[in-house]
Amino acid sequence: MDRTITIAVPAPIPHGHRVEVVERVDDAGSRSVVVVTDLETRIRYRQDASPVPDAATWTGRVIECVIAPTRAGVKTMLVVDPTGPGSAEADVALRGADAAADAARVEALRWGGADTVPEPEPPRFW
Repeated sequence: MDRTITIAVPAPIPHGHRVEVVERVDDAGSRSVVVVTDLETRIRYRQDASPVPDAATWTGRVIECVIAPTRAGVKTMLVVDPTGPGSAEADVALRGADAAADAARVEALRWGGADTVPEPEPPRFW
């Protein structure tokens, strides 16, 4: 699942580059991006100079990069495809895949799977 992140600095990261994103997670559950690192060029784009102890880090590939001027300054919007073991929502995707496999298994059994018991033969009269 693609994720759209916005940072308040100009960060021209080309399509296809791998990035590492560090997000701060608030008590309310809202996320804000603190650092984006382009892993191809090793350039780090920071919004906040203070260190973040309780941060979530994930990696992904840039699909789209838009840099736009605003009244507050320049903002960068990145559409990133999360990859790797640190990708966000990976556990949700795995749970969904397990649920889909279980549903397919139930449907296969319902429509005559391999482990069905054959019906007994009717008694023969001669």
